Amino acid sequence: MRGTNGAMKGLTGLFAVLIVALHTSVPLRAQTGARTSEPTRTGAAQDSVVRPTVLVIATGGTIAGVQSAPGTMGGYRAGTLTAEQVISSVPELARHARVEAEQFSNVASTRITPAQWVALARRIETVLRERPEIAGVVVTHGTDRLEETAFFLYLTVRSDKPVVVVGSQRPATGISPDGPINLLAAVRTAASPHAVGKGVMVVMDDRILSAREVRKQYQRVGGFTVGEMGMLGVMASDGPEFFYTPARRHGASSEFDVSTVDSLPRVELLFSYPGGTGPRFETLPAGVVVATTGFAPDEGTPFRVLRQKGVVVVTAFPSGDNVNGAPRQNAPQNDSTSVDSARADSARADTSAAAVAARLERAVPLSVVSQHLTPQKARILLMLALTKTRDPRELQRYFLTY
Repeated sequence: MRGTNGAMKGLTGLFAVLIVALHTSVPLRAQTGARTSEPTRTGAAQDSVVRPTVLVIATGGTIAGVQSAPGTMGGYRAGTLTAEQVISSVPELARHARVEAEQFSNVASTRITPAQWVALARRIETVLRERPEIAGVVVTHGTDRLEETAFFLYLTVRSDKPVVVVGSQRPATGISPDGPINLLAAVRTAASPHAVGKGVMVVMDDRILSAREVRKQYQRVGGFTVGEMGMLGVMASDGPEFFYTPARRHGASSEFDVSTVDSLPRVELLFSYPGGTGPRFETLPAGVVVATTGFAPDEGTPFRVLRQKGVVVVTAFPSGDNVNGAPRQNAPQNDSTSVDSARADSARADTSAAAVAARLERAVPLSVVSQHLTPQKARILLMLALTKTRDPRELQRYFLTY
């Protein structure tokens, strides 16, 4: 046992030394969210076999994280290794693809902003349009915000070529890091012709997950899930095996073109809760998404007032797993006169609180219902939909389509 333990400690130490050597031998560039001018080509095959070209766009995160004390359970700095260093640590990539590296940013994913979502989507679309030889794109990303970035790309990258978002739960210099095997699976998926048309995917722990459904359930290996929807496929020894295809609109058929979008509308994310009294804003947002299973007694009026003032209100189930039908489709009366009329009518008709509330509800724009989306993903869809319309009926169509 002593000999075995000594050998294991030696291997762990050796891997840590290799990662640190890579970290110190390749110069780092300043990372601010802007891409490098040209991708770096690495991992070329050593034989004459023609392999598909895959572009790896690095944004930082744990998969590029380095510890102060490598090979331990200690803390680390996310977004430290460059794209080239991360790729060079997985020589096996060269057996499956001709891999190119591009540095988009090098930060913890909590620092990724909506403006960077737009820039990243534009970059991927440009690459896939201008370089037809590229089979697919892999985006390395921190896991804290991975599901949001992946869903934004799912909605905005108008191509059927594979785009795979990948990360890790352990840093590159940690004990038994999961980044290398995740990256290998992601590149093999992006290089596969079977991945075409599947929409943006997240590949983690040999599981191929749709970006629409994926969510980070916990901060450990295996922490990404799609709930009841099921995986698109798995990474087998011979490559990716697919069993399902997303049914909601995505990819080349998407209506969302961010090439002309300068900024995304402000949308706030709120929670409904027992005893809640509803939101108060000094400056009104364009829209709000409220995570709720049903409003508390004092919450309904503030949200109705927001709608009367032109703020779009979307309701989403906190778990993201519920599916409700769209709200009523009567013609809304948007102006203040109709609201006053509804109040006047209430004095002449049924004066019960429920009846008055129902009449006031009919006098303001419709709310929008999110179907099987987590609240944070419903916010992303609303941000994009508001770049095209503020009509509640049309907004509801987007939520029933995507």
